[in-house]
Amino acid sequence: MSDPNNPNIELRTTPQWSFYRREAFWNTNHGQYPPFNTDPIEVEKLAKEKLSQGGWYYSSCNAGLSWTHLANRQAFYRHRIIPRTLVDTNQRDTACEIFGHKVGAPIGFAPIGINRIYHPTGELSVAKVAEELNLPYCLSSAGSYSIEDVGKANGNGPRFFQLYQSHDDELAISLMQRAWNSGYDACMLTTDTWSLGWRHNDVFTGNYAFYHDHGAGDIALQDPVFLRRLEEAGIDPKKNPKEAGAKWIDEHIWHGRAHTWEKVKWTMAQWKRISGGRPFCLKGILDVNAAKKCVEMGIDGIVVTNHAGRQVDGAIASLDALEKIVDAVGDRIYVMFDSGVRTAADAFKAIALGAKFVFLGRLWVWGLGIAGEHGVRHVMKSFLAEFDLLMEEAGFQSIDQIDRTAIDSLPNAANLIASHAGI
Repeated sequence: MSDPNNPNIELRTTPQWSFYRREAFWNTNHGQYPPFNTDPIEVEKLAKEKLSQGGWYYSSCNAGLSWTHLANRQAFYRHRIIPRTLVDTNQRDTACEIFGHKVGAPIGFAPIGINRIYHPTGELSVAKVAEELNLPYCLSSAGSYSIEDVGKANGNGPRFFQLYQSHDDELAISLMQRAWNSGYDACMLTTDTWSLGWRHNDVFTGNYAFYHDHGAGDIALQDPVFLRRLEEAGIDPKKNPKEAGAKWIDEHIWHGRAHTWEKVKWTMAQWKRISGGRPFCLKGILDVNAAKKCVEMGIDGIVVTNHAGRQVDGAIASLDALEKIVDAVGDRIYVMFDSGVRTAADAFKAIALGAKFVFLGRLWVWGLGIAGEHGVRHVMKSFLAEFDLLMEEAGFQSIDQIDRTAIDSLPNAANLIASHAGI
């Protein structure tokens, strides 16, 4: 809507996100234009120009030949939105709730590591924008800045902590305790990344920031247990930052040593003890049997994701997995989604297929790389405006109205030609 006096403004609990488009149009009268084109393909192109080679490869690389990444995009193509006309979308709202937090939209910031390789302000800028927009922010335990500093940057925003499970139990507990102390009130344990998938460009260029200039990062270097481990190993992180980085990443993050369901029970028990029973979730669920196991174990939520195609090449599309998982357990566990989301229509389709919440990743990373805090804000406000307008134009007044009756789904064989799949 473009009318700044529209009565819907007073009725809804969230900002009229669509006004961001009006601002873009009107401000050209004063010589002010948006900082960059938010067409996802254009965002990707500009990020490639702006980022260092290492930053570009790390943000854009997929596993193997990128077949899983392509499958993600093709899955979105197969589902078509059915617009409803003559619905009073003057009274609409994008608000929803996640783990007791009332947020501005069913859209959040996915956990992505080492943000400082994209921009010097890294996670601090992202967390700040998340609070401004009242969207959940999830910090990766492979991040650049400390748990505490990112928490301060996020202010009163809802925030969650994504845990890469160390085999050092004392360290795992330390990370969870620090997260809880700093206001992160849900824990998401990633289950699909004991080590990184084979990504050709990263391997070819030796692009592994923890072994080079980035080192261990502040999450590690402000952890008392890890500092003790460095001292025990005789490693001075100031004199030997690369060795410190290698110890952090090789032993505690992407260590290549798998965990099992028994360890999940232990980790969940620790988080519940630390947090007084706040939500514990698993990220990386694609298999229906695994989703059922989560329900049996009392896990609070799952993120259906194939790590955006960055781990297993040739894997099932996350959206296809979402359909099956929602059919099996969608009424018994909080189901979230990420992987390959590029547009508001993508988020809408995931919600229609049963996701209660959708996380974005590469879009805001590229925005960060292009223009720091301003780039993140522009990408996310544009996404929210597009989502708001989509609800208006498709005839949906609230998030809970978006279900499978909102889409028409083609057979799984109906694929978008790879050369036209965009990103």
